[in-house]
Amino acid sequence: MIWGKCAGTIIETEAYLAENDEACHTFSRPSARAFIERNKAGTAYIYFSYGAHWMLNVLVKGATNGFVLIRAVQPLRGIGLMKKRRGVNDERRLCSGPGKLTKAFDITNRHHETNLCIDPRHCFAHRSEENVDVVADQRIGITRSAHYPWRFTIRGSKYVSRRVKL
Repeated sequence: MIWGKCAGTIIETEAYLAENDEACHTFSRPSARAFIERNKAGTAYIYFSYGAHWMLNVLVKGATNGFVLIRAVQPLRGIGLMKKRRGVNDERRLCSGPGKLTKAFDITNRHHETNLCIDPRHCFAHRSEENVDVVADQRIGITRSAHYPWRFTIRGSKYVSRRVKL
C-alpha cells in the first residue's frame, strides 16, 4: 500500500458482501448501494466509524460486489511520519487496526471515491513474496454477520489488529 510519503504491506483485511450481508453498509444505507453503482472496482470507500476513526475500504466488483476493509498494515516507509501522526513509538501498534492505519497514513474523507488503481500517490502495488500464508478467520468488531470467515491475515504477523482465533 502506497499513500503519499508512507507505505506498508497489507497484513489484515475483511470482506463485506454487498448483498445479504447485514454487516455491510449496503444492507442499510442506500448511499452505499449508490456508491457501488457509480464507481469502478478499486475505488476508495471511506467512512467515519463510531464518530472516532476513518475506515478505508476498497470497492470490489465482479460476479458479486462488495468492499474490502483494510484492517492492518506493516509499516515500511514513512515510519517517522506515522509515529508523529499517531503519537505512538511502537512500530507494531502504528497500523494494527483500521482506525490506527488511517490516522498513521492520514487517510480521511477527502480520499473518498479516489480511484486506487490509477493514482500512484494513493494505490496498492503488487509485491511478489513467496511463502505468504493467508489465514481466514471470523470478522471482528461487528455484531451482525460476524460469523463469516471473511477476515484474512498473514499467519504469524505481529502487526495484526487482534490475534487469529484458530
